[in-house]
Amino acid sequence: MWGSLAIILIIAIYVTIQKRKRAGVKGIKSALTPICFFCISIVNIIAYFFEFLGLVSFGITVVLFILGAYFTKYLKIPAN
Repeated sequence: MWGSLAIILIIAIYVTIQKRKRAGVKGIKSALTPICFFCISIVNIIAYFFEFLGLVSFGITVVLFILGAYFTKYLKIPAN
């Protein structure tokens, strides 16, 4: 199960990078939202694996979620 979660996460990161390249999006500020959301999944998988569910993992998740939401202002709006 853990191997499949890792493979799915790696595929999702790869697809996100490829979509950014195809769209011509550059810069770190616009990448911070997906980075924060991928870090949320990594933190929660590690917390579950090591039975470290609790206030610390919840706090890290909330902080990363707030940071990801904050950096959405740097995402480019797609032109139709």
